[in-house]
Amino acid sequence: MSKILRFGPFELDRQNFELRREGQPVKLDRTPLELLFFLAENPGRLVTRDEAVEHVWGKGVFIEAESSLYTAIRKVRQALGDDTGDPQFIQTVSRKGYRFVANVEDAQNVSSARNSAGESHRRLYPWIIWITVAYALLGSGVFYRLRTARRSASPRRIMLVVLPLQNLSGDVHQDYLADGITEEIITQLGKLDPKRLGVIARTSAMQYKNAKKDTAQISRELGVNYLLEGSIQRSGDRLRVTAQLIQASDQTHIWAESYDRELSDVLKMESDIAGVVAGEIRLTLSDQANQRLAGASRVDPEAHDAYLRGLQGWNQRSRDGLLQAVAEFDRATQLDGNYAPAFAGLARAYSLAPIFARMPASKAGPKALEAATRALALDETLADAHSALGFVKGHYLFDWPAAEQEFLRAIELEPNNAHAHFFYSNSYLSPFGRHQEAIAEMKKAMEIDPLSIPFQSFAGRTFIWARHYDEALAQFQKVNQLSPNFALNHARLAQLYALLGKYEDSIWEETKARLLAGEKPQEVLAKMNRLREVFTIKGAHGYWEEQLRLSHEKMNPPEGYDRPFGNAILHTYLGDKDSALADLEIAYQERDTQITELGIDPQFDSLRTDPRFTELERRVGTLHR
Repeated sequence: MSKILRFGPFELDRQNFELRREGQPVKLDRTPLELLFFLAENPGRLVTRDEAVEHVWGKGVFIEAESSLYTAIRKVRQALGDDTGDPQFIQTVSRKGYRFVANVEDAQNVSSARNSAGESHRRLYPWIIWITVAYALLGSGVFYRLRTARRSASPRRIMLVVLPLQNLSGDVHQDYLADGITEEIITQLGKLDPKRLGVIARTSAMQYKNAKKDTAQISRELGVNYLLEGSIQRSGDRLRVTAQLIQASDQTHIWAESYDRELSDVLKMESDIAGVVAGEIRLTLSDQANQRLAGASRVDPEAHDAYLRGLQGWNQRSRDGLLQAVAEFDRATQLDGNYAPAFAGLARAYSLAPIFARMPASKAGPKALEAATRALALDETLADAHSALGFVKGHYLFDWPAAEQEFLRAIELEPNNAHAHFFYSNSYLSPFGRHQEAIAEMKKAMEIDPLSIPFQSFAGRTFIWARHYDEALAQFQKVNQLSPNFALNHARLAQLYALLGKYEDSIWEETKARLLAGEKPQEVLAKMNRLREVFTIKGAHGYWEEQLRLSHEKMNPPEGYDRPFGNAILHTYLGDKDSALADLEIAYQERDTQITELGIDPQFDSLRTDPRFTELERRVGTLHR
């Protein structure tokens, strides 16, 4: 072919090794420019990835995960202003390679044709210009309508999932590093443009860790438009991360890159990845979002490592995990007294420690309050810190106006934060009887985190508080199908069955909850038989008497009746109002998180006419009747 190739407004000059647009040079590095020459010299033909690699880098050269090829393609597309969704120059053929689809002209032949045209072309020139302009205007109108139709037909909100980064170190003890950085990237992307970009939350994304599923299946299950996947490997004080962005519609890899950074630059690397992804999926970022990405600071590697270990414990939602989270987040703050996310993590851990780690609220509440306040003093934009502060303001201080303000601020800052919607639902809206709003917020949380079993199960409680018992039953049964070994869901279903008077079903679900929670099978069997026996002899009253006796034993199912609040429920069923109210007073003094459910728990309906109960509701601050 000619030494000069023309396509669209561009020229490729092989002799001068140059790309020009309307006569002006376009800056393009050597490798992507050589790749562009190869593609343009083979117009309309499928150029396989192996061919492209061999031509540009040489035969037998190893290109890790073909990331260099993807990077070169991306740079070529940027230089040409090409759109991966509607390519005018380079078309990606899924899992195969690339095709140059623009019309390529041989500059020498074009020149000869022009010279032979003669005077007739000069006479027609004004008419050609007019027709060309008219056609261009018409064509642009058609093109605009097609693009507009395509945009209107596509989902208004782009959905993306960040799959768990693979730990390539060969050491499973480094999983916390891969998982933690995955979570930080999710957070970065979730903040970019919440109205245009929805990011699947961490809990759902982690369901695909080590999963034997391809990206096509994952994208179908989650309903996403893009997937970001990659790997991570640590070597001393350096970190190597590879990442690639996949378009779900045709499984094409539209971007890939490798990053080799010092551990202190990990936050900058995460911001760089988020920024590139935003560009590839055509997001228009606000000045604030751009400033946030550009302002990523260096971090103390040891403090960051402690923070990621804290995240690992937090995400376990167990007693040992919460204690690990408290210890590691605290260590991170000791190493770096200005590390705002570590203080936010500490606030979250302390706020839920009374639930998961049985830490007295009198100890955990003030510490959560202190950590959340410190986090927000350092960085007011941390949604998790606002959520934690809202939780403490409500459950510990009963300062409900302040709690609502914090929850709403968290959602305003991060609409993609599933926990912000979750806590606003169950720690504010439900306690105040705003059930339809609470259900709506729970559904938002589950949309962001669709595979979160804890969210799915808690939705059942939200339905119970709204007195939607059929929906609660269906929700718990759904969770049992999705995750049969989730003990807490069986315990919640057992309590619902008891509320509905279905005691045989309640006994069976409680038995499963106890077994899954780790009780010895022979002891669980004895408890099950005893409950059945007393129910057969004494009916419901006997069942509740036996539950009261069991509540004082060492082993009880999750969210059982063993705390003062639970004992109050049992005494209410037994008709012992005085004991029930005495238990509730203890729960109030201890700041048991469940005390805020006082006004909505249907199990206390028989106490609602007692002025002592009304006074307790008033002190809690949730009286809305």
